[in-house]
Amino acid sequence: MSDIFKTIAKISEGYITEQRSRFVSFAIPVQTPEEVKEKVEAFRKKYYDATHVCWAYMLGAERLQFRVNDDGEPSSTAGKPILGVINSHGLTDILIVVIRYFGGVKLGTSGLIAAYRAAALDAISNATMIEKTVDEILSIEFAYPSLNDVMKVVKEFNPKILSQKFEMNCEMTLQIRRSEMGKLKERLLKTTKTAKVW
Repeated sequence: MSDIFKTIAKISEGYITEQRSRFVSFAIPVQTPEEVKEKVEAFRKKYYDATHVCWAYMLGAERLQFRVNDDGEPSSTAGKPILGVINSHGLTDILIVVIRYFGGVKLGTSGLIAAYRAAALDAISNATMIEKTVDEILSIEFAYPSLNDVMKVVKEFNPKILSQKFEMNCEMTLQIRRSEMGKLKERLLKTTKTAKVW
């Protein structure tokens, strides 16, 4: 299982018009369903005069948590195409909101699907893609005489040091990629027999 995932750095916008209907789109980095709810509510308030506020999101490094919402458009003509754009780019921790102002001409099912897809695509094409790693936290407690040995291992693996305390009993909290976690733990325990690692 990969411990790298793709997301976007910051909010980006897109815009298309189709048969006088206007579609304003936003791609937003998010991490929790609660955050999604807040953002969607904020867009509903800001664009209270819009005909539809449709959206889709994908969360988590494994990309297993997702939802779509057609907001009154015919079933599967808005949320699904938006999610399709997220999937085709392999993105996660992202919410895409597409706001539609109806222009008086009905677009039909295939027209709607194409329009929502194009609007989502425009927001994504203006976004800055970034890669993130799935990290885990490791804590170690060891006696001061083992400090040099422990530091050698830490230097080799180069995790992010979140906290450290060097006294008679030393403590460190480290952040490292999930795939490296087991190896680091093993090496630390080998290096100093009296260490506690969790």
